[in-house]
Amino acid sequence: MTTSAYPGATARPCTIDAAGTVVSGLLALPEGGAPRSTILAIHGRGMRARYWDSFIPLATALGHAVLAVDRPGYGASAACLPEGQSLPEQARTLRRALAEHARTHRLGAGVLLLGHSDGGKVALHTAAIAPAVPLLGLDASGVGYEYHPQALHFPSTLGGGATRLNWGPLNLYPPGTFQASRSLLSPVPPRESADTPWWPRQYEELAPGVRVPVRLTFAEHEGWWRLDARTLTAMTARLTAAPSVTVEHLPGSGHNLSLGHTATAYHLRVLAFLEECLLAARGSAGPAGQGPTEQHASPALEERSRDGRNPMAEGPGGCHDAMSVPMRAATQAPRRGRSQ
Repeated sequence: MTTSAYPGATARPCTIDAAGTVVSGLLALPEGGAPRSTILAIHGRGMRARYWDSFIPLATALGHAVLAVDRPGYGASAACLPEGQSLPEQARTLRRALAEHARTHRLGAGVLLLGHSDGGKVALHTAAIAPAVPLLGLDASGVGYEYHPQALHFPSTLGGGATRLNWGPLNLYPPGTFQASRSLLSPVPPRESADTPWWPRQYEELAPGVRVPVRLTFAEHEGWWRLDARTLTAMTARLTAAPSVTVEHLPGSGHNLSLGHTATAYHLRVLAFLEECLLAARGSAGPAGQGPTEQHASPALEERSRDGRNPMAEGPGGCHDAMSVPMRAATQAPRRGRSQ
């Protein structure tokens, strides 16, 4: 596994009571004072919170707290949620966990949602409901809009044959990565898997509700998603309420960005985006999208999560796993923001 060359705080195991659901994870606080902000780091499919091990020291060294959670259905909550939760349900549980964390910890200027793969989906769902805490922005990697046709052949991203899609060329990762990553793997809860083919429709409904700056990162060797200009334009165009939308492509990387040779470069770009969000928050009356009132996902999303129908024949579908790496030149959403 990659390690950061920067000094930073060591993460410690933690648990949070999210209104009756115990969410486990890792908490790392910056040394020498209150955090400048808090980063909620959300792992992908079949992973655990330690996916973010190499990110945590760098973030805390720059003054940010990191709360890396085991998503509902993983870690401590797996026993009480043997079927897991749908993606909208996970977002509501994490919203409650954030509210509880804020009750006992200082957040700084607000919270950055950082998600990878299925964790990026949950981050998007979380940003689309009225937050319990001030949100600064949303940074998601390895999550697109329409699945690539080759992804439709794999019912499970941890199943046989999906290695190339999940990782890309194996030389993109340091020696020992795959042996070490075995400790990160966890069974995928059934309800989460059932949500996979519905993602394009879920995204269409939730995207207009995201009211914070958004950055999307795709690996050079990303195999799960269509990344042509038409599809990416359609994806960013649906984020109608986001103040800015940036799309970046990271060369020399595969789906699991935070485990590859370019992990540090990727993590630095995350933290640079966070600095921009902090500047934007200071320049306004308050981060957009704040509000204490809990909202639920639309009934249509909830119904699709429960009914068990297979929509593969009705539109794009498929599945993918969790993990990340760094990036390249950024292309901007066509309507706003800056080019890089």
